[in-house]
Amino acid sequence: MNRRRKAEPLPTKRVKTRAPLRFWLRSLTFRVVAFSSMWAVLTLVVIFTLITTLYRQASERGFDSLLSAHLFNLIGSVGISDKGVLIGAPDLGDLRFSEPFSGWYWSVEPASDGVGGHLRSSSMVQAIPSPSISDVPFNSSFQRSYAAHGLKGEELQIFESEFVLDSKNHIARFRVMGNKSELEEEIGSFQRRLLTYLSLFGVGMIAINAIAILFGLQPLRRVRAALAMVREGTAKRLDGRFPSEIEPLADETNALIENNKRIVERSRTQVGNLAHSLKTPLAVMLNEGRALGGPKGELIAGQAASMQKQVEHYLQRARIAAQRDSVVYRTPVAPLAERMVRVMQKLNPNVALSLSLPPEGIIFAGEREDLEEVLGNLLENAMKWANGAARVTVRPLATGGEGGEPFEILIEDDGPGIPEDKARDALQRGKRLDETKPGTGLGLAIVADLVNEYGGSLALERSDLGGLKAIVRLRSVR
Repeated sequence: MNRRRKAEPLPTKRVKTRAPLRFWLRSLTFRVVAFSSMWAVLTLVVIFTLITTLYRQASERGFDSLLSAHLFNLIGSVGISDKGVLIGAPDLGDLRFSEPFSGWYWSVEPASDGVGGHLRSSSMVQAIPSPSISDVPFNSSFQRSYAAHGLKGEELQIFESEFVLDSKNHIARFRVMGNKSELEEEIGSFQRRLLTYLSLFGVGMIAINAIAILFGLQPLRRVRAALAMVREGTAKRLDGRFPSEIEPLADETNALIENNKRIVERSRTQVGNLAHSLKTPLAVMLNEGRALGGPKGELIAGQAASMQKQVEHYLQRARIAAQRDSVVYRTPVAPLAERMVRVMQKLNPNVALSLSLPPEGIIFAGEREDLEEVLGNLLENAMKWANGAARVTVRPLATGGEGGEPFEILIEDDGPGIPEDKARDALQRGKRLDETKPGTGLGLAIVADLVNEYGGSLALERSDLGGLKAIVRLRSVR
């Protein structure tokens, strides 16, 4: 049989890679921490806005009340002489009215005929114009309030009133001006201090909240770790004390594990019973075929042997399907490979068979008998077709997968190889590419089915030795 370069590999099981953003969005910890943090930030923003608004309103009311008090004090401190001249020495009790350009001023000016003179605070070194009455009219109490710019560009709040000084209806205009820029600076300083305190409080609150959430979700991580141990075969059930909210989950999981074990044991019992019940009829058919002799006898014996192989194979698949995705079995690869290589070397002394193993031990996530079936069929095939050399290589793969690192087994020979157009036929059940060699044509097909049952892959390629290279990829456990 001519075997050549490369066969199309079986479809491999793709390992799903999780994008960081999608992973965090699906994380329960991230969701709870993010939601609580956003709620805390929103709450602190509302508190900041509410407090600063109330503080501004209270400060502005106090500022207006102060100016109003100064205005009435000013009115009570000014009079008019017999000659119609404004007189008085107002003392409003605030030193800022005596500091030039302080932004705190007062003035008294004539508002009717027959009134002379002007009075100003010592801080007001030059006149500050007032808007016309049409622009800012007086109210029913002959008062008005407006904003203006001070002597140095500061913002002023001005309270103004016209007051009758005597029985001759002499009227004067009284103005008290307060520095509103100082008020804005004070409000801004308060807002900055409040923002600092609330930010520190918010960071502390978010940190404490995150720690509390992480601590509260710790039992779920313990459950996940315990489940990983069960899946890897290092534990048989979820052990440990869990909170009352999680304990029912652990109990149900343990019950599910026990149920899976019972299913596996029941499947094994049924497999054994079926194998035992079919063993005798098939043996009788084999013996009868051999005793009959001739072409018909050989045909009967060959078909009976093929039935034995197929029955064993499908029973094996049933057993694997029963155990798959429940409790993972653990099989060290190196000792099994060494033993099988020694046996094959003794059976085929004319072929130089070498073995290469990694320095670290690899644990196959499956049963020993299944790995023996895979290695046995591939080694038997390699030794059958090798001219004088074959080799076995076991090595881990760099790409990780779910539940453990994958590894691969390479079995090569220096035989004729498989033609590219015959590669698919080599994996079909009962298909023999060369009828001159003994066999049933089930070896590679059995290997492919077994490997697929474990979620692995089988590929046939051209070996550096010149013959076939069979590449088996399987999953390991830690």
